[in-house]
Amino acid sequence: MRGAAGEIRKVCVVGFGVMGRGIVQICAQSGYETSVVARREESLREGIAAVEDVLRKLVKKGRIDEDDVGAALSRIHTTTSIEEGAKDADIVIEAVYEDISVKKEVFEELDNICPPHTILGSNTSTISIAMLGAVTKRPDKVIGVHFMNPPPVIPAVEIVRSLKTSEETVRRTIEFVRSLGKETVTVKDSPGFVTSRMMVLMLNEAVKIAESNIASVEDIDKVIKLSFGWPMGPFQLLDLIGVDVVANALNAIYEETGWERFKPAVTMVQMARVGWKGRKTGKGFYDYRSA
Repeated sequence: MRGAAGEIRKVCVVGFGVMGRGIVQICAQSGYETSVVARREESLREGIAAVEDVLRKLVKKGRIDEDDVGAALSRIHTTTSIEEGAKDADIVIEAVYEDISVKKEVFEELDNICPPHTILGSNTSTISIAMLGAVTKRPDKVIGVHFMNPPPVIPAVEIVRSLKTSEETVRRTIEFVRSLGKETVTVKDSPGFVTSRMMVLMLNEAVKIAESNIASVEDIDKVIKLSFGWPMGPFQLLDLIGVDVVANALNAIYEETGWERFKPAVTMVQMARVGWKGRKTGKGFYDYRSA
């Protein structure tokens, strides 16, 4: 089990959805006291159950011991109070819904709650770090910490620095993320950064190809997996990430840049509107309701 990196000993994760759960899991497994904040008690219960389920599966696969499960779970502290969760954190990782107004509100709260030394990180995949830093009195300590989905599995993390992010903040964040067993790549604050900018464009093009009846959803997934060695096809990935999440990411880049290629495909927008958002709702490009 890894110890804490440098000055960082206590972690707070705000948001307990798919990404938040994965980040909480790897922080707790790496030896960090980890508080997690969600709006509802139900979300906290569901999140802890999901984390425990993943850990139990790792035991069955022989990757960790039963004792490791209890140790990791004992380091996770849940609360619906952002003040309680973040008041003594050395680093906070925001992992709420990909909405600029929601994230700005969270960062304003964190800035008022957290000690001066606390790093305020965001797991955003598209939103400007400078915009988030601008609502705080510590833009030098605001940084992007973009984990990939699912966080416990994917080794890469994008470290996103704005013009005002300090070298010290970058250093401390990289040390922390590497202590989680992850590899880091530092990128400039730019619409979509590197991974999201490339990935959402490919997913958008896949939907447009299907809209043009060039090939079926199933066949597009099949040929991409077989040709490029992807573990899942673009539509399977869309359903995993969330159709609405990808549509919002595309919109964020499109609105900031005006680049037409990032305008979300009509089918994706319509599916998000009717609630066909992927695995989390039981239906997306595939139907999971009978699975």
